[in-house]
Amino acid sequence: MRLRDKTVLVTAAGQGIGRASALALAAEGATVIATDLDGGLLATLDGLRTEVLDVTDGAAVAALAAEVGPLDGLFNCAGFVHHGTILDISDADWDFSVALNVTAMMRLTRACLPGLLARAAETGTASILNMASMASSIKGFPNRTAYGATKAAVIGLTKGIAADFVKQGLRCNALCPGTVDTPSLRGRIAAAADPVQAEKDFIARQPMGRLATVDDITPMVVYLLSDESRFVTGQAVSVDGGVTI
Repeated sequence: MRLRDKTVLVTAAGQGIGRASALALAAEGATVIATDLDGGLLATLDGLRTEVLDVTDGAAVAALAAEVGPLDGLFNCAGFVHHGTILDISDADWDFSVALNVTAMMRLTRACLPGLLARAAETGTASILNMASMASSIKGFPNRTAYGATKAAVIGLTKGIAADFVKQGLRCNALCPGTVDTPSLRGRIAAAADPVQAEKDFIARQPMGRLATVDDITPMVVYLLSDESRFVTGQAVSVDGGVTI
């Protein structure tokens, strides 16, 4: 098993990519600390250590990092998709998107960094994986201005961390999925004026002619958090079904 004897913390593990990743990491032998804001969702993750965590709460983040101790891997998966052009972004919308998609990721990474560096010194490598998106500095999409801006910031954050700690064995990469069939996406489809057309539009922008499933994404999560990717750092890795060809 590729992650035996490794401890990995995953945020937004209650559903979607976070949940599937937590289970996939555990199946590869990792001790997984699965966190989410919704304790009810975590309750269904049998066999995993679970912790309710609001990643926007700096004090809670610092307390959890101190409690869990050194980590071999960190998957910053929590995020939010704002829908609209720049004309639709209120100051509150912008502040929330930045707080959840960027600031929370920075704080949790900063809090866990000493332990990650300690494990890297001991074993030769440790890994951080940050959830970005193809909607970022990679490609612009209609009605994704706030989201794309924050995910571009995630890529910048990732590259900065990678550059700062590459000589200490700590790797940091960003995952940039295409459109993935998750509860979050289903919620956005349901909220559209024409849900049927909205789903067709999401599928139409995928050259492969279908939405990704979480199982299309988790193999890359496992790879980037395992020693198999020990020579990969500072990369924005697209798993997007060909959108950015």
